[in-house]
Amino acid sequence: MSKVIEMNHPLIKHKLTFIRDINTGSKEFRELVSELSMLMGYEVTRDLELEEIEIDTPVTTMKAQVIAGKKVGIVPILRAGLGMVDGMLSLIPAAKVGHIGLYRDPETLKSVEYYCKLPQDIGERSLIVLDPMLATGVSAISAIDLLKGRGASHMKFVCLIAAPEGIKALQEAHPDVDIYVANIDEKLDEHAYIVPGLGDAGDRLFGTK
Repeated sequence: MSKVIEMNHPLIKHKLTFIRDINTGSKEFRELVSELSMLMGYEVTRDLELEEIEIDTPVTTMKAQVIAGKKVGIVPILRAGLGMVDGMLSLIPAAKVGHIGLYRDPETLKSVEYYCKLPQDIGERSLIVLDPMLATGVSAISAIDLLKGRGASHMKFVCLIAAPEGIKALQEAHPDVDIYVANIDEKLDEHAYIVPGLGDAGDRLFGTK
């Protein structure tokens, strides 16, 4: 079964509080989501492999470490996942970015694909899949199904807030994909919204209703 890593850093909890606040406007919301994504990125990239190279400092020659292993890919689930991309790229600017467009049918609550554009070497990359909310898990499962169908084999899923129901569903569907989350909330309501949650992340990011 995959690991669930819930982050308890004080800065993450602090910023998450203001993201949840209904009085936080779109500009500040976007900035906070990006900052949170960068903070979470430190933990998400903790297991990147290193290799040793030789460099010259102003004083001497030394052996130093650089990132090795698989190249990294960042894949936001549109549209809310876009808000997390810049924060991740600030840590790993050489990563390539793919996009998966999914929306949840309000009647069936099933995920519908409307866009997919990925790097050609997707199967050679360690992927970080981004979506601020993990509610029912349907969108995350569909996105990872799609990525595996295109040859991806090494993925992590990163979200700001998750419901226990979504975590369970994602773990059962993809037990090989670890989940990184800033906070695990109480439950889903009858409309499949996370409680206490933060509302609709896409609407709050882009000022839409």
